[in-house]
Amino acid sequence: MIKLINLSKAYGRKLALKSINLEIADGETLAIIGGSGSGKSTLLRLMIGLEKPTSGEIWIGNQEISKLTEEEMMRVRLRMGMVFQYSALFDSMTVGENVAFGLVEHTTYSQEKIKAIVREKLKQVGLEGIENRMPNELSGGMKKRVSLARAIAFGPEIIFYDEPSSGLDPVTTGKIDELIIETQRALNVTSIVVTHDMVSACNIANRIAMVYNGELIAVDTVENFKKLQEPKVREFFRVIN
Repeated sequence: MIKLINLSKAYGRKLALKSINLEIADGETLAIIGGSGSGKSTLLRLMIGLEKPTSGEIWIGNQEISKLTEEEMMRVRLRMGMVFQYSALFDSMTVGENVAFGLVEHTTYSQEKIKAIVREKLKQVGLEGIENRMPNELSGGMKKRVSLARAIAFGPEIIFYDEPSSGLDPVTTGKIDELIIETQRALNVTSIVVTHDMVSACNIANRIAMVYNGELIAVDTVENFKKLQEPKVREFFRVIN
């Protein structure tokens, strides 16, 4: 589904990512972990086309996206869903309007069809019947669920999650982890979760990739990842233990 070949990104003289090579299979959940400033968020922005690489290739399916125009990239993004770190809901819109936003902007669906999709997606994330509520009436966990409902409204092939447990308590984080797993199973999507939370990564992922100082230092299944002796990997596990 996604293939990165010798991917590098520089900001001036600073090399944020260094020759990343990674393949993400159709239907798998990959957690990308790393500390602040490691390069994991830059990697996410490159995969969704918000930034262009300095060198290397990014393949989404059979299409190389690194040299696409913004108009061409918008068509590729219709195959993607994005759950932002702080939900990124529009405060002036109702929950229903937030979930419907992309459908209104990019389809010619009737109002009735859009409303039906919104109801279905909110039900899927466990928030049935809250279309008319405002974002400021919701808890942090509910906002994440609304953000996911908006992300899956198009029926994407790929869902990107940017720090989905950020700012949430452990109980709510566990519920969001369960929701990510349920969504992957129900929709058979490819899920890429960027996180610094090792517990969540182990709960939700088929494989874990670790970025450190702009380099991909480890990629493996969760069980194998736990056994790696790479010092930076062990450091992450010492924190959660």
